[in-house]
Amino acid sequence: MKNLLILAFVVLYGTSVFGQQDPMFTKYMFNSLYYNPAYAGSHDHLSAALLHRTQWINFKGAPNTQTLTVHTPLRENRVGVGLTLLHDQIGVTRTTSANLAYAYRIPFGKKAKLAIGIQGGMTNYRADWQKLNLETDSDVAFMGDNPNKWLPNFGIGLYFSTEHFYTGLSSPHLIEHKLRDQSTSIEASLIAQQYRHYYFTIGGAIPIKGDDIVFKPSLLLKNVGIDSKLRKTADLQAINAPTEFDIDLSVLFMNTIWVGTAFRSSIEKFSNNKSSFDSGDVWASYNLRNGMRIGAAYDYTLTEINKETPGSFEVMLGYELDFKTRRIETPRYF
Repeated sequence: MKNLLILAFVVLYGTSVFGQQDPMFTKYMFNSLYYNPAYAGSHDHLSAALLHRTQWINFKGAPNTQTLTVHTPLRENRVGVGLTLLHDQIGVTRTTSANLAYAYRIPFGKKAKLAIGIQGGMTNYRADWQKLNLETDSDVAFMGDNPNKWLPNFGIGLYFSTEHFYTGLSSPHLIEHKLRDQSTSIEASLIAQQYRHYYFTIGGAIPIKGDDIVFKPSLLLKNVGIDSKLRKTADLQAINAPTEFDIDLSVLFMNTIWVGTAFRSSIEKFSNNKSSFDSGDVWASYNLRNGMRIGAAYDYTLTEINKETPGSFEVMLGYELDFKTRRIETPRYF
């Protein structure tokens, strides 16, 4: 129960822990639509991916996340549309969201495209404080009714790609909603609010032996608080988090077997001089001839929490189909 209580506090009160709120994924390249609406239609055919992540195995109340992304091009590949569903549970809190994405794709030459994307959707945030075993019944952080909020939001993104290179910039939810009602009985310094997250991606595909062996490096940067000075109050302006990065190095063999390794950390160092290294990761996926893709990932935790957990894992199922010709498609490099 102690672990569960710590997690609930981490999720709700960012002023104390300076943490990022959005779920993290080791296999982020397989659900890129979650981060960037401009990615919709980028495969030039119907593409779907279902991903499950269990973070910090055996750690009670740790994040447990599922995403479903589906997207496809329309109108001779000039327009892309997509759907993203997310369910995220941390301790006694749950977040469920659905977003529809629209991307307009501008061709540059024969194989390069710039996509401008927008998305809109709804998030349901809820918590059940009665499941917590509090040491102090009068704990102001968990007083009042259980929250159950419906929060509309929208996001924007840019995505540029060629046959062997891509880069993107996005903010998937721009509105910063309060997650609980303010009350005079609760300390003003305890802030529960959603915050804008910004994402930058870049990567490439480098043929080593034609299409038989392709080296694929990629980078994902995540930031919260780069625009904090624009917020109204000093408490909200203090919200920040280390700029997190995920570096991934992978190799695709025969367009079938894909294996990789990754490293997650932050650019800034912690004030207590402790390591900012988060995890070292390995993953693999296999493309079946029927258009299906299966994959799995394992994260070895590099923080002190590894004393309580052997790590995290993900599993993924994907599908590729050209609905115009009813033909199974080989997945694109990205």
